[in-house]
Amino acid sequence: MIALLFLTVAPAMAQDLPPGLVSAEMMPGWVTPEGNRITALHLRLEPGWKTYWRSPGDAGVPPRFDWAGSQNLGEVRLLWPRPEVIESEGERTLGYREELILPIEITPARPGAPVEPMAEVDFGICQDICVPAQVKLQAGAPAATPDPLIKQAMEMRPEISDRQPDCRIVEIRDGMQVTATLPAEDSARGDKVAMELTDDEVWVSTPEIGGKDGRLTAQADFVAASGKPFALDPATLRLTLIGPDDAVEFRGCREVTD
Repeated sequence: MIALLFLTVAPAMAQDLPPGLVSAEMMPGWVTPEGNRITALHLRLEPGWKTYWRSPGDAGVPPRFDWAGSQNLGEVRLLWPRPEVIESEGERTLGYREELILPIEITPARPGAPVEPMAEVDFGICQDICVPAQVKLQAGAPAATPDPLIKQAMEMRPEISDRQPDCRIVEIRDGMQVTATLPAEDSARGDKVAMELTDDEVWVSTPEIGGKDGRLTAQADFVAASGKPFALDPATLRLTLIGPDDAVEFRGCREVTD
């Protein structure tokens, strides 16, 4: 049976939580010198449980935020720390075991006025069973100094490369197939690859990894809701190379036709 959890902004007692979830909170964070509010979603899970990255892989539900209850909310940026590649029963997912601190940077709609973050968050957690959860959380008053736990999570973000992979894009029966060849300078930094589009409604298969002339290659199928080939703009491709202690993100690719 799949249970759906809804938490209020008040602290939840242990008996209110679904299996696997120890606690959920929106951390108070701080205000940057530029006036932006830093907060973080903090999920703590039981041993053996996991939750998901923005692009979860073969299965899973990444966190989704509804900020309707917030005050003075402008642009919201989710600052994802690098995920772990988790192999389980023939499936590969990208996520976090037992704890997630997801930093969030919010630009105020009215500069100089306080930002009061409140969000309804939908996410999934899994062990042998998967449990969807929904929480309503509100951050407390910001601290005078940065939170070291949030700072540590921010430092675990993938490096953004100024290089782009070469990519070959072809039609397949139900969508598009992308074969990306990574820059030689970065190919040794990891052995797992996540491929996604800025349109997160497009399903992406687990990339098949290979090599060519000392450069890592990754090939994945991209399937839209139409189940047909579609116009795939190479500028919207996002590729993340993941190693045990490192990750690098490439934004866009150079399309090649040979």
